[in-house]
Amino acid sequence: MITKITGRLVELRENIATLGIEAFEYEVFVSDFTHRHLQLEVDNEVSLFTVEFIDGNPQKGGRMTPRLVGFDTIIEKQFFELFCSVPGLGVKKALRAMVRPVRDIANAIEQQDVKTLTTLPGIGPAMAEKIVAQLRRKMAKFALLVQREEVDQALDVERSIVEETFQILVALGHSESDARKLLDVPIASKKKFKDVEALLQAVYEQSNEG
Repeated sequence: MITKITGRLVELRENIATLGIEAFEYEVFVSDFTHRHLQLEVDNEVSLFTVEFIDGNPQKGGRMTPRLVGFDTIIEKQFFELFCSVPGLGVKKALRAMVRPVRDIANAIEQQDVKTLTTLPGIGPAMAEKIVAQLRRKMAKFALLVQREEVDQALDVERSIVEETFQILVALGHSESDARKLLDVPIASKKKFKDVEALLQAVYEQSNEG
């Protein structure tokens, strides 16, 4: 079982990180939240804590394909393993729903905040109730997680700018997918952005050029 993978981040697509390790390249599925943290790391060496799963439906005669899901930290991986164990949720739905920090989702579960949970992609009221019933007594260590800002302040200055800009683009009417694509170009340029306004300006300058 592959539990961790380290390599050069060759490519970052919407929900897939491609890592190069010597003669091989590995595709690792990532959540939207993890994707945003990896945007600054293209061409750098990264490590992802991984969960393996088999994709496909043998009952419909489909091909069974082994897949990897990756996370920045072991604690995020542990949360995901609990999260996707909820009946009816599964790996793909759980991964799609993880658009916010683990601590935020864990707090909502622990506080039985069904309304907040239903704001996660693919999570309706019935599923939110099921998640709370299944997991609320298991969330203590995740709800107390220290945010990255408190662990790695220097790097997170840029990360927080990227995340805030992403949220602004979505609020302005862009889809999450389009917002990610708009951010990919200025981030790939390796320029330093001192604040959200500077990054937004770069986003719209590239749009005008296109």
